[in-house]
Amino acid sequence: MAENPTPRAAATPARSSQPWLHQHGKEIQAFGTVRQFPIALAYETRMYACQRLNQLLADTQILYALYKKHHWLMRGATFSQLHLLLDKHADEQQALVDTIAERIQTLGGIAVGDPRHVAEITQVPRPPDGCEEVPAMLSRLLEAHELILSDAHDAALGDDGTNDLIVSDVIRTGELQAWFLAEHLVDTPLVHA
Repeated sequence: MAENPTPRAAATPARSSQPWLHQHGKEIQAFGTVRQFPIALAYETRMYACQRLNQLLADTQILYALYKKHHWLMRGATFSQLHLLLDKHADEQQALVDTIAERIQTLGGIAVGDPRHVAEITQVPRPPDGCEEVPAMLSRLLEAHELILSDAHDAALGDDGTNDLIVSDVIRTGELQAWFLAEHLVDTPLVHA
């Protein structure tokens, strides 16, 4: 008996430009775990680095958000300079967020990314919802920097790649930004009499 071949078009599912909406999947890697990658680092080293980096990542995301908030809320005689400075610092913090997250992923971990999860993890105190005086906003940024820098100095142990990121990116950027902010809190008159 001869087979009746199915036409080629009938065997191939019809294509459509309609997006597949409302999809849900199961979690394929839990937060706080690391996958094995061929990067010559022990599991324990990668796990420790991911834990420390996720803390820095959460705090850096909050610092970025504080910079943006305070950038919008600047007031007074130095408004223009501070408005621009805080926006520049925010951009640099946003770049750090991406760099830290990519390092976590490179180590086989999961980078904290959901703002609600970040809020659960961060050590940076929550600011008031409203607007504070300018020196208080700058002090709040400095305190967040100090917290992150303290954690970064403590975390700079373990693997070379993570150490390089922490020292070259997180610490150097944070120290420079803290210096620029602190100089705005020096009690010098704007005009000499």
